[in-house]
Amino acid sequence: MIPLSHPRYRSLVTRERLAQYAKEGIVTLEGLTAHGRGEAFDYLLGERTTDSAIVAERTAAALLLRARHPVISVNGNTAALAAPEIAALQKASGALVEVNLFHRTEERVRLIENLLRKAGSEVFSGEAEQLLPLPHDRAWCRRDGMYAADVVLVPLEDGDRCGVLMDMGKTVIAIDLNPLSRTARTATLTIVDELTRALPRITGACQDLSAADQDRLIASLNNNYLLSDAIREMTGRLSHALDREVPPGHV
Repeated sequence: MIPLSHPRYRSLVTRERLAQYAKEGIVTLEGLTAHGRGEAFDYLLGERTTDSAIVAERTAAALLLRARHPVISVNGNTAALAAPEIAALQKASGALVEVNLFHRTEERVRLIENLLRKAGSEVFSGEAEQLLPLPHDRAWCRRDGMYAADVVLVPLEDGDRCGVLMDMGKTVIAIDLNPLSRTARTATLTIVDELTRALPRITGACQDLSAADQDRLIASLNNNYLLSDAIREMTGRLSHALDREVPPGHV
Protein backbone atom coordinates (compact mmCIF):
# COMPACT_ATOMS: atom_id res chain seq x y z
CA MET A 1 0.00 0.00 0.00
CA ILE A 2 1.29 3.49 -0.88
CA PRO A 3 1.77 5.71 2.21
CA LEU A 4 -0.49 8.81 2.30
CA SER A 5 2.59 11.06 2.39
CA HIS A 6 4.11 9.51 -0.73
CA PRO A 7 4.18 11.71 -3.87
CA ARG A 8 2.63 8.89 -5.85
CA TYR A 9 -0.44 8.87 -3.57
CA ARG A 10 -0.86 12.59 -4.20
CA SER A 11 -0.65 11.86 -7.91
CA LEU A 12 -3.48 9.36 -7.64
CA VAL A 13 -5.64 11.86 -5.75
CA THR A 14 -4.85 14.51 -8.36
CA ARG A 15 -5.92 12.23 -11.19
CA GLU A 16 -9.23 11.54 -9.47
CA ARG A 17 -9.79 15.26 -8.94
CA LEU A 18 -9.06 16.04 -12.59
CA ALA A 19 -11.38 13.25 -13.73
CA GLN A 20 -14.18 14.66 -11.57
CA TYR A 21 -13.63 18.19 -12.89
CA ALA A 22 -13.63 16.81 -16.43
CA LYS A 23 -17.11 15.41 -15.76
CA GLU A 24 -18.18 18.85 -14.52
CA GLY A 25 -16.85 20.60 -17.63
CA ILE A 26 -14.00 22.49 -16.00
CA VAL A 27 -11.21 20.31 -17.42
CA THR A 28 -11.20 19.13 -21.05
CA LEU A 29 -10.13 15.71 -22.28
CA GLU A 30 -7.15 17.42 -23.90
CA GLY A 31 -6.32 18.81 -20.46
CA LEU A 32 -6.19 15.29 -19.02
CA THR A 33 -3.70 14.32 -21.72
CA ALA A 34 -1.57 17.38 -20.99
CA HIS A 35 -1.51 16.55 -17.29
CA GLY A 36 -0.30 13.02 -17.99
CA ARG A 37 2.53 14.39 -20.09
CA GLY A 38 3.56 16.67 -17.23
CA GLU A 39 3.48 13.80 -14.74
CA ALA A 40 5.98 11.90 -16.88
CA PHE A 41 8.47 14.75 -16.60
CA ASP A 42 7.84 15.06 -12.87
CA TYR A 43 8.84 11.39 -12.48
CA LEU A 44 12.15 12.29 -14.15
CA LEU A 45 12.65 14.97 -11.49
CA GLY A 46 11.93 12.46 -8.74
CA GLU A 47 8.67 14.29 -7.93
CA ARG A 48 10.60 16.93 -6.04
CA THR A 49 11.52 20.60 -6.30
CA THR A 50 15.12 21.11 -7.42
CA ASP A 51 17.46 23.82 -6.17
CA SER A 52 17.29 25.64 -9.52
CA ALA A 53 13.47 25.54 -9.42
CA ILE A 54 13.56 27.17 -5.99
CA VAL A 55 15.69 29.97 -7.46
CA ALA A 56 13.19 30.30 -10.33
CA GLU A 57 10.26 30.46 -7.91
CA ARG A 58 11.91 33.19 -5.87
CA THR A 59 12.72 35.09 -9.05
CA ALA A 60 9.09 34.78 -10.13
CA ALA A 61 8.03 36.36 -6.84
CA ALA A 62 10.46 39.23 -7.39
CA LEU A 63 9.10 39.86 -10.89
CA LEU A 64 5.49 39.84 -9.66
CA LEU A 65 6.26 42.21 -6.80
CA ARG A 66 8.11 44.64 -9.06
CA ALA A 67 5.44 44.55 -11.79
CA ARG A 68 3.26 47.56 -12.56
CA HIS A 69 0.29 45.40 -13.61
CA PRO A 70 0.82 41.66 -12.94
CA VAL A 71 -1.72 39.07 -14.10
CA ILE A 72 -2.07 35.38 -13.23
CA SER A 73 -3.59 33.60 -16.24
CA VAL A 74 -5.68 30.57 -15.27
CA ASN A 75 -6.91 27.70 -17.44
CA GLY A 76 -9.06 24.71 -16.49
CA ASN A 77 -6.24 22.47 -15.31
CA THR A 78 -4.73 25.22 -13.18
CA ALA A 79 -8.05 25.98 -11.51
CA ALA A 80 -8.78 22.30 -10.91
CA LEU A 81 -5.35 21.57 -9.44
CA ALA A 82 -4.60 24.73 -7.50
CA ALA A 83 -7.52 27.11 -6.93
CA PRO A 84 -6.61 27.76 -3.24
CA GLU A 85 -2.94 28.25 -4.14
CA ILE A 86 -3.90 30.78 -6.81
CA ALA A 87 -5.95 32.71 -4.24
CA ALA A 88 -3.03 32.75 -1.79
CA LEU A 89 -0.62 33.96 -4.46
CA GLN A 90 -3.00 36.70 -5.53
CA LYS A 91 -3.21 37.95 -1.96
CA ALA A 92 0.59 37.92 -1.55
CA SER A 93 1.46 39.46 -4.92
CA GLY A 94 -1.45 41.76 -5.68
CA ALA A 95 -1.82 40.28 -9.16
CA LEU A 96 -5.07 40.11 -11.10
CA VAL A 97 -6.50 36.64 -11.74
CA GLU A 98 -7.94 36.20 -15.23
CA VAL A 99 -9.31 33.07 -16.93
CA ASN A 100 -7.92 32.35 -20.41
CA LEU A 101 -8.86 29.15 -22.25
CA PHE A 102 -7.85 27.30 -25.40
CA HIS A 103 -11.19 25.43 -25.48
CA ARG A 104 -13.41 28.36 -24.58
CA THR A 105 -17.14 28.52 -23.98
CA GLU A 106 -18.92 31.09 -21.85
CA GLU A 107 -20.26 28.27 -19.65
CA ARG A 108 -16.79 26.88 -19.06
CA VAL A 109 -15.43 30.34 -18.24
CA ARG A 110 -18.25 30.78 -15.72
CA LEU A 111 -17.56 27.39 -14.07
CA ILE A 112 -13.86 28.11 -13.70
CA GLU A 113 -14.40 31.64 -12.40
CA ASN A 114 -16.85 30.30 -9.82
CA LEU A 115 -14.36 27.65 -8.70
CA LEU A 116 -11.67 30.31 -8.27
CA ARG A 117 -14.00 32.62 -6.35
CA LYS A 118 -15.05 29.83 -3.99
CA ALA A 119 -11.36 29.27 -3.24
CA GLY A 120 -10.90 32.95 -2.36
CA SER A 121 -9.69 34.64 -5.54
CA GLU A 122 -10.99 37.98 -6.77
CA VAL A 123 -11.44 37.10 -10.43
CA PHE A 124 -11.04 39.83 -13.03
CA SER A 125 -13.90 39.15 -15.43
CA GLY A 126 -16.20 41.21 -17.61
CA GLU A 127 -16.21 41.68 -21.37
CA ALA A 128 -13.48 39.77 -23.20
CA GLU A 129 -12.20 40.70 -26.67
CA GLN A 130 -10.07 38.96 -29.30
CA LEU A 131 -7.09 41.15 -28.51
CA LEU A 132 -4.17 38.74 -28.91
CA PRO A 133 -3.00 37.92 -32.46
CA LEU A 134 -3.83 34.21 -32.27
CA PRO A 135 -6.03 32.02 -34.52
CA HIS A 136 -7.81 30.32 -31.60
CA ASP A 137 -9.69 31.11 -28.40
CA ARG A 138 -6.57 31.98 -26.41
CA ALA A 139 -6.89 35.32 -28.25
CA TRP A 140 -9.78 36.30 -25.94
CA CYS A 141 -8.74 38.40 -22.94
CA ARG A 142 -9.70 41.60 -21.11
CA ARG A 143 -8.32 44.92 -22.29
CA ASP A 144 -7.56 46.08 -18.73
CA GLY A 145 -6.35 42.62 -17.69
CA MET A 146 -3.87 40.47 -19.55
CA TYR A 147 -3.73 42.79 -22.56
CA ALA A 148 -2.47 45.66 -20.38
CA ALA A 149 -0.23 43.53 -18.15
CA ASP A 150 3.51 43.97 -17.98
CA VAL A 151 4.11 40.62 -16.19
CA VAL A 152 2.00 37.52 -16.84
CA LEU A 153 2.25 34.26 -14.90
CA VAL A 154 1.09 31.48 -17.22
CA PRO A 155 0.95 28.08 -15.50
CA LEU A 156 0.45 25.09 -17.82
CA GLU A 157 0.79 27.23 -20.94
CA ASP A 158 0.68 26.58 -24.68
CA GLY A 159 3.66 27.78 -26.65
CA ASP A 160 2.07 30.03 -29.23
CA ARG A 161 0.39 32.34 -26.72
CA CYS A 162 3.60 32.53 -24.73
CA GLY A 163 5.40 33.67 -27.88
CA VAL A 164 2.74 36.28 -28.65
CA LEU A 165 2.91 37.70 -25.11
CA MET A 166 6.70 37.92 -25.39
CA ASP A 167 6.39 39.66 -28.77
CA MET A 168 4.09 42.21 -27.10
CA GLY A 169 6.93 43.11 -24.75
CA LYS A 170 5.57 41.40 -21.66
CA THR A 171 7.57 39.50 -19.06
CA VAL A 172 6.24 35.93 -19.12
CA ILE A 173 6.67 33.54 -16.19
CA ALA A 174 5.89 29.93 -17.11
CA ILE A 175 5.40 26.90 -14.88
CA ASP A 176 6.21 23.92 -17.09
CA LEU A 177 7.56 20.48 -16.16
CA ASN A 178 8.90 19.99 -19.69
CA PRO A 179 12.11 22.04 -20.07
CA LEU A 180 12.12 21.30 -23.82
CA SER A 181 8.66 22.69 -24.60
CA ARG A 182 8.11 25.79 -26.74
CA THR A 183 6.72 27.58 -23.70
CA ALA A 184 9.71 26.74 -21.52
CA ARG A 185 12.19 27.87 -24.16
CA THR A 186 10.27 31.04 -25.08
CA ALA A 187 9.32 32.46 -21.66
CA THR A 188 11.30 35.09 -19.81
CA LEU A 189 11.43 32.78 -16.79
CA THR A 190 10.50 29.09 -16.63
CA ILE A 191 9.85 27.24 -13.39
CA VAL A 192 10.41 23.53 -14.03
CA ASP A 193 8.33 22.23 -11.16
CA GLU A 194 4.91 20.76 -10.44
CA LEU A 195 2.21 23.42 -10.11
CA THR A 196 1.10 22.73 -6.54
CA ARG A 197 4.70 22.67 -5.33
CA ALA A 198 5.64 25.83 -7.21
CA LEU A 199 2.78 28.17 -6.31
CA PRO A 200 3.18 28.03 -2.50
CA ARG A 201 6.91 28.68 -2.87
CA ILE A 202 6.24 31.74 -5.02
CA THR A 203 3.70 32.93 -2.46
CA GLY A 204 6.13 32.43 0.41
CA ALA A 205 8.82 34.34 -1.44
CA CYS A 206 6.41 37.21 -2.12
CA GLN A 207 5.98 37.48 1.64
CA ASP A 208 9.67 37.17 2.53
CA LEU A 209 11.85 38.80 -0.15
CA SER A 210 13.55 42.06 0.70
CA ALA A 211 13.99 44.78 -1.90
CA ALA A 212 17.67 43.85 -2.16
CA ASP A 213 16.77 40.20 -2.72
CA GLN A 214 14.35 41.19 -5.47
CA ASP A 215 17.03 43.26 -7.21
CA ARG A 216 19.58 40.45 -7.01
CA LEU A 217 17.24 37.76 -8.32
CA ILE A 218 16.00 39.82 -11.25
CA ALA A 219 19.52 40.93 -12.20
CA SER A 220 20.80 37.34 -12.20
CA LEU A 221 17.89 35.80 -14.15
CA ASN A 222 19.27 33.31 -16.69
CA ASN A 223 16.53 31.12 -18.12
CA ASN A 224 18.92 29.05 -20.23
CA TYR A 225 20.75 28.06 -17.06
CA LEU A 226 17.50 27.12 -15.31
CA LEU A 227 16.39 24.95 -18.24
CA SER A 228 19.82 23.35 -18.60
CA ASP A 229 19.92 22.52 -14.92
CA ALA A 230 16.49 20.89 -15.09
CA ILE A 231 17.66 18.76 -18.02
CA ARG A 232 20.80 17.78 -16.08
CA GLU A 233 18.65 16.72 -13.13
CA MET A 234 16.48 14.56 -15.37
CA THR A 235 19.30 12.95 -17.31
CA GLY A 236 21.21 12.33 -14.09
CA ARG A 237 18.28 10.45 -12.61
CA LEU A 238 17.83 8.46 -15.81
CA SER A 239 21.48 7.45 -15.87
CA HIS A 240 21.16 6.04 -12.34
CA ALA A 241 17.60 4.73 -12.65
CA LEU A 242 18.60 1.10 -12.07
CA ASP A 243 21.05 1.82 -9.25
CA ARG A 244 18.42 1.74 -6.52
CA GLU A 245 15.87 -0.85 -5.53
CA VAL A 246 12.24 0.15 -6.07
CA PRO A 247 10.49 0.18 -2.66
CA PRO A 248 7.41 -1.98 -2.11
CA GLY A 249 4.17 -0.32 -3.22
CA HIS A 250 5.96 2.06 -5.61
CA VAL A 251 3.99 1.92 -8.87
